[in-house]
This record gives sequence, C-alpha cells and structure tokens, in this order.
Amino acid sequence: MVRFNVRTFAASAVVLGALAVGGCASPQPIGLLYYGASIPEGGTSQAVVTKSGSAQCTSILSLFATGDCTIETARKAGGIEKVAYVDRKVTNFLGLYGTYTTVVYGD
Repeated sequence: MVRFNVRTFAASAVVLGALAVGGCASPQPIGLLYYGASIPEGGTSQAVVTKSGSAQCTSILSLFATGDCTIETARKAGGIEKVAYVDRKVTNFLGLYGTYTTVVYGD
C-alpha cells in the first residue's frame, strides 16, 4: 500500500513551484501555451517614418527553424535607407509552430 506523506508532498510542491517560476524575470511577456506579442527593439528619433519593411522566420516543433528575419533583410524589403525604429512580432503555439517577424520603419 502506498502511504501519502504530507511533508514529502509539500517539499516536492515547493521545489516544483520554484522551478516553474524561476524564469519569470523577463524583459518580454512569456506564454507557455500561446505567445503572441509585438515587442519594440529600439530606434532613433532622427529618421522620418514613411516606409516599412518586414522579414520573417518560422519555427516548427521548436526543432527546425528557417528564414531570414534580420533587420537588414527587412530594411531592404521596405526600400529603407534610414532606420527610425524596429519592432519584433512573435507568435508561438505550444512550441509546435512559431513565426518571428522583424518590422523596420524608416525612410
């Protein structure tokens, strides 16, 4: 017969809880089941915004990733010479399928 020990259960719960919240300090939101967010990457107030360009990468099963989502590729796609600011858009569902898009704004 399996005997239930409250102390062992409580200690296990505390350890698992500490492991679960150990990575909570993050500069961006975290979603375990679904993650969909737009995150500013930075920029300068010197450039005027008249154009935008984007570049996208894709992740499958968190095992395979493909694409070119660099700032340079997004800049070229939008015909931008002076970058004003950059945003990043991330969507991920259960780690099964994710898209990572870099959007560059400028002139």
